[in-house]
Amino acid sequence: MNSAFLYAATRTPFGKFNGALADIRPDDLAATAISGVLTQTPSLDPAAIDEVVWGNANGAGEENRNVGRMAALLAGLPTSVPSTTINRLCGSSLDAAMTGSRMIETGDADVVLVGGVESMTRAPWVLPKPSRAFPAGDVTAVSTTLGWRLVNPRMPKEWTVSLGECNEQLQERFGITRERQDEFAVRSHRLAHQAWEDGFYNALVTPVADLGRDEGIRADSSTQKLAGLKPSFRPNGTITAGNASPLSDGGSAVLLGSESAAAAIGRDPLARILGKGAMALDPQEFGYAPVEAANRALARAGITWDQVGAVELNEAFAVQSLACVDAWLKDGLREPGIVNQRGGAIAIGHPLGASGGRLLGTLAAVLKERRERYGVAAICIGVGQGLAVVLENLEVSK
Repeated sequence: MNSAFLYAATRTPFGKFNGALADIRPDDLAATAISGVLTQTPSLDPAAIDEVVWGNANGAGEENRNVGRMAALLAGLPTSVPSTTINRLCGSSLDAAMTGSRMIETGDADVVLVGGVESMTRAPWVLPKPSRAFPAGDVTAVSTTLGWRLVNPRMPKEWTVSLGECNEQLQERFGITRERQDEFAVRSHRLAHQAWEDGFYNALVTPVADLGRDEGIRADSSTQKLAGLKPSFRPNGTITAGNASPLSDGGSAVLLGSESAAAAIGRDPLARILGKGAMALDPQEFGYAPVEAANRALARAGITWDQVGAVELNEAFAVQSLACVDAWLKDGLREPGIVNQRGGAIAIGHPLGASGGRLLGTLAAVLKERRERYGVAAICIGVGQGLAVVLENLEVSK
């Protein structure tokens, strides 16, 4: 079987809900990310791209159903390049990368452009279609920004609670205190801010509109400030707006290729995809699903946690991130400090369909910066799922 390699990666800055990117359509955000990858690889003939595989969690509005195709056309790719869109909610762009890598591994493609996009700001309101025309009474509009919508009444009630309530249940299960969650959130902001100050993200981010940096990072975040926030989901709960990821807008793109594609792409690969894993639990346990997804990916890669030098875990909520890290420490993870060394989603943002691409691009860059060989990108997904990918830094493996 062929190997799949990561050749280039970029993303837009991630904007706050109703923030700097509020006027940018999701298909334009996605096209910006695609154009950014093409700028990184000027020797690549766009016609040589075999497939575009794109991730998106909404699809109900300006994404126009198949936003991957729309973005490819808007970015100027030849009309002959096929494009598709994958929806695995928060894991959509990581799933797109896993799908693209399988195309390469099986010999169905040599060059695949993958990524994802989400404009949570521009997510539309929808009206449920009535069973008959012009019914009497009122119709309720439903937001499509986040979470369940138009739920099937046959679903068990415990499965359809809010994402925040799911994580309050996780907090009860593992006893992760509000203080630990707030400390984790402050760390995310501190490391993300320092990464920008160090210039770490300069080569990984393609500016859009007037935004050149992630909009939600708070350099002055502190546990004292977070302690003053009210719980968001239970009167005496532990989850607040400060220790959970914010609603965000943004896009990401990653160029994958076979080993032989290096000549056409015009550069050596940055990393190799060694293993992939997926896991599903009861829907309300989604925050814990990355644990076994990562373990499966490592097993398929033939390596163990003590060999892993960097982890990029999407910080949907501090509590679920800490639960995953605690589990991995028991499985052999070296230390918690190797997780999200350049900040995470609590600070940077979590535009659902774009986050997996951000994780992969950041992981490849962290492995290079730290001179580590193996890394794991992992993400939790609403309705009980998790995904993970193992990367190998080729500079260290030589």
